[in-house]
Amino acid sequence: MKSAAELFEQLNALDETPWIEAKLSSEVGKSLMESINSFSNEPGLIEGYILIGVTGMQESLFPEYQIVGVDNPDKIQQEIATQCATLFNVPIRPTISVESLQGKNVIVVRVKELDQAQKPVFFKKQGLPSGAFRRIGPTDMHCTEDDMQIFYNNPGKSYDQTPVSGTSIKDIDPIALSRYRTLREKVMPTAEELSYSDEELLAALGCLSNGNDVELNLAGLLLFGTSSAQRRTFPMLRVDYIRVPGNVWVQNPESRFSSIDLRGPLLLNVYKLIDAINTDLPKGFLMDKNQVQAQSTGLPILALREAIVNALMHRSYREHKPTQIIRYDNRIEIINPGFSLKSEDKLGLPGSETRNSFIAAVFHETNLAETKGSGIRAMRRLMVDAKLAPPTFESSREDNEFTARLLLHHFLDKKDLLWLKRFDEHNLNDSQKQALIFVREVGAIDNLTYRQMADCDSLKATSDLRAMRKSHLLTLFGKGKGTYYKAGDVLANTFLQSSFQDEYSDLSTEPSTEPKVVSTEPPLLSTEVNNIDVVDGQVVLIIDEGLSTEAKEINRKSLMEELPFRLQGKIFQMKERESFEILEEIILDICSVRPYRLAELGSILGKGDNYLSRKYLKPLVESEKLKFLHSDMINHPYQAYERKV
Repeated sequence: MKSAAELFEQLNALDETPWIEAKLSSEVGKSLMESINSFSNEPGLIEGYILIGVTGMQESLFPEYQIVGVDNPDKIQQEIATQCATLFNVPIRPTISVESLQGKNVIVVRVKELDQAQKPVFFKKQGLPSGAFRRIGPTDMHCTEDDMQIFYNNPGKSYDQTPVSGTSIKDIDPIALSRYRTLREKVMPTAEELSYSDEELLAALGCLSNGNDVELNLAGLLLFGTSSAQRRTFPMLRVDYIRVPGNVWVQNPESRFSSIDLRGPLLLNVYKLIDAINTDLPKGFLMDKNQVQAQSTGLPILALREAIVNALMHRSYREHKPTQIIRYDNRIEIINPGFSLKSEDKLGLPGSETRNSFIAAVFHETNLAETKGSGIRAMRRLMVDAKLAPPTFESSREDNEFTARLLLHHFLDKKDLLWLKRFDEHNLNDSQKQALIFVREVGAIDNLTYRQMADCDSLKATSDLRAMRKSHLLTLFGKGKGTYYKAGDVLANTFLQSSFQDEYSDLSTEPSTEPKVVSTEPPLLSTEVNNIDVVDGQVVLIIDEGLSTEAKEINRKSLMEELPFRLQGKIFQMKERESFEILEEIILDICSVRPYRLAELGSILGKGDNYLSRKYLKPLVESEKLKFLHSDMINHPYQAYERKV
């Protein structure tokens, strides 16, 4: 059993973890009982600890806890023991002790994971599933129907065995059955099921309803059912492949993206999706010993296949909404209904948890999916071998979603290497450099994502992220389970003030006639390239004076923190020569938050007052998309712009 001193040291090093919870004595009650419940239930946890009498310092830069003590330890011990014996369907017997830290009494509660036969333990008044809890990260979460499958471990209760009324064998696509036979024969030419009739094969694969040998269940409909049968019975169980221009989701997607909606047998859709995505992928060049190789490369097909198969195999079909595969310029995101049944800390480790046992079995025995839970580890290996960033994964029980993210362009070419050289003074390791590129491309990173990319433990990730915060490369947002990191001042400045020579070095060698503005040297960072024109067939750079004095004096960081997270991501990822439509949309989004003065907009966007006013703000006011805050006095000293509703 760990001592109070050891637990206190761990809290200050790692914050709350899946196996440590900090409580004040005033929190002894429902919250404490929920933690005891979750520690008892969580598979593979072995044991969890609750340290009572400590509190976290909310304003501290790093995890910092202080000891406040417990005034009535005997009474609290008695209350805990009594409630553990009476509130749950199974009595829980935690080990409780009182220890002294810094001259104050604290209570250590040790809770052992229950045997599988006793799970799930739940509050008797609430029942199942919501009365049971699991320990997800440092949080106690209500259980769902999907969790019950894990506790009871009964494949016969798999949701994909749900009968689908109104269906029959006539709804089977013969091409899908033929594809199964072809794939199965490649894996095992002597497999007995290859000699079965179609009806016998469907029954053997668990695709027919129990007690009704002509009606399909969900597994049969999804694996082999025709598109028309799926549309008739489950119209939202489809896959949407969405192509979004740029690197961020747009607020008006109807006019900004192209989409392919796929229904039909899963065994056929896997190949359709891979073909659609692969033909749309960019090609790049590998760096080897500082030399660019002539061969082209892209996202490994096997990694893409594994990501798609995992999505189709593990999604929650209880949720009547589509799987979304979103293709941005710099990444692919697969957003799947249903959180991961396997804890995020264990993703990539051997062992698998699946909602749809019979669908998974078909994918495994045709070699479309890795076996024994090794798919994520295989994806990581394939991506790293291709000189791409490892895939990252995000599971949300609150939204009941699982997101897989594959970054596309990380070949670490000359531009990436030059960009990273700006941070040489910080002595970053390879994982930290990779994290900077991830934040540049995606907008934010959290501890779990860093651990996945760096393949390290929580303590190492916390130490690396802390060092980058000290260097002002990253800034902390949120707290507890919702903690994440965005670009700090040092990193954000590189987004907005990219090198003029990097961006326009190819233009400087072109012969040209006399331009509107002559500049033989790269401008200072405060000078801005606001537009590019063509005069008499030659490229002309239009340069103005850059940020006004007032804009430079404004605290840009505080302005950015006012904006929604997605909007901050759009701004950080703006290109030097951003399109008129995108920058106009960003301005409108900013002015939807509150009225902003011209200098404030200039500070946020890194644009000069004259340029912003002439090219964007004046036209937006004239088109009645923006309005003046002080419309009765246009030259008001505190004039601001707000979006017109």
